Amino acid sequence: MGDHFFSADPQSADVRRTVEARIWGKPYVFTTATGVFSRDRLDIGTAVLLRETEPPKQAGTFLDLGCGYGPIACALAVEVPKATVWAVDVNNRALELTGVNAAAAGVAERVHAALPDDVPGDVLFDQIWSNPAIHIGKPELHKMLLRWLTRLAPGGVAWFVVGKNLGGDSLQRWLTEQGYPCERIGSAKGFRVLRATNAAPAPS
Repeated sequence: MGDHFFSADPQSADVRRTVEARIWGKPYVFTTATGVFSRDRLDIGTAVLLRETEPPKQAGTFLDLGCGYGPIACALAVEVPKATVWAVDVNNRALELTGVNAAAAGVAERVHAALPDDVPGDVLFDQIWSNPAIHIGKPELHKMLLRWLTRLAPGGVAWFVVGKNLGGDSLQRWLTEQGYPCERIGSAKGFRVLRATNAAPAPS
């Protein structure tokens, strides 16, 4: 079986290149490589997610779930100077590239690239951002999302982008059924942009 972008250690040669992107009005040059998600450009779904949303207004702890080479994580850290950003992926090459790109953006000290099991268990997230790996299959997708949604702080928000033809509307319903009220806030190029909220009250 060939490499997938969700392979832990891609066997393909590590051939690198750069791609340019504009996120929330700022230009970026990202280093990418073979064996990682959307190595030739900023993925269309990710681009739609970022175009249909605004960056966080306040500092906090944010999660880029399925970070790839780190465009969302880097942009969050640049936009919110006091933010702490966890960039999580199962692909070690992607995590290495996230570190490279965070350093290039001047935010390496605030972007923590990590495997899922390496995120401290006591960390809660004020916001989660994700272009989730739909192709891992619905059972694994739901398991992954619930793992991280349970660490969304009370009142926290999760932003997702999912292809309409890949279950975007059903995911919206499922998130609401799991106790995370979800609304569609945008739709473009065949993608749905979803906003889910942890409606649990904050601890007194």
